[in-house]
Amino acid sequence: MLTPRSALIDLGRYVELMGRVLTRPDRWRMFYRQYVTEMFQLGYNSIGIVLIISFFIGAVICLQIKLNIQSPWMPRMVVGYTTREIMLLEFSSSIMCLILAGKVGSNIASELGTMRITQQIDALDIMGVNSANYLILPKVAGLITIMPILVTFSVASGVLGAYATSLMGTTTVPELNEGFRYSFNQWFFWCGIIKAIVYAFIITTVSSYKGYTVVGGSVEVGKASTDAVVTSSILVLFADIFLTQILT
Repeated sequence: MLTPRSALIDLGRYVELMGRVLTRPDRWRMFYRQYVTEMFQLGYNSIGIVLIISFFIGAVICLQIKLNIQSPWMPRMVVGYTTREIMLLEFSSSIMCLILAGKVGSNIASELGTMRITQQIDALDIMGVNSANYLILPKVAGLITIMPILVTFSVASGVLGAYATSLMGTTTVPELNEGFRYSFNQWFFWCGIIKAIVYAFIITTVSSYKGYTVVGGSVEVGKASTDAVVTSSILVLFADIFLTQILT
């Protein structure tokens, strides 16, 4: 059961671990190699699910707005305008990162947890390697690097999903074009990028902490994986409130 005392202990251990992680790598060549690998595993392998989910969410948002706004006084371009704003400000950054927290977070926690219980991390420490820096920093840097690309793909896929609704006769391409172009604020796109970078740091560091500090056997690895997803998702939601207030 989570108590204020246990939460403070976890916070202290997390900060201590981050102090070991966020240091200069001993060997830049090995770091770069692992960094590229993590970008591929955590980011590139997530492109498919990002494109599919964003496409259908963009289509659903467009359909729902059109079906629920029937007033003749409402401009027709409001469908495209609202779809664009939702994709830019919330879905492609916050909601997509919540989805990735389940995929990426559980992957990181289970990987590091397995390495911990099989004593691979202990072996690295015995050899004098900063295991936290060697294992975790490439994951953090890799996801932070690839996340803006995933957000861009998500926005583009959501827009394509909205255009796909024109095939169903729900709206028309000229109406969507007018809405997508109306009063476009470029800063909103950068707000999504900034949010996504912060969320990427939260997901990777929290999941790494849960996996790195596992004690026990395979059952504890499963619990750590679940805790990583739940905790990182909650922290992403809290961060979303503050970042939205600050940036917009």
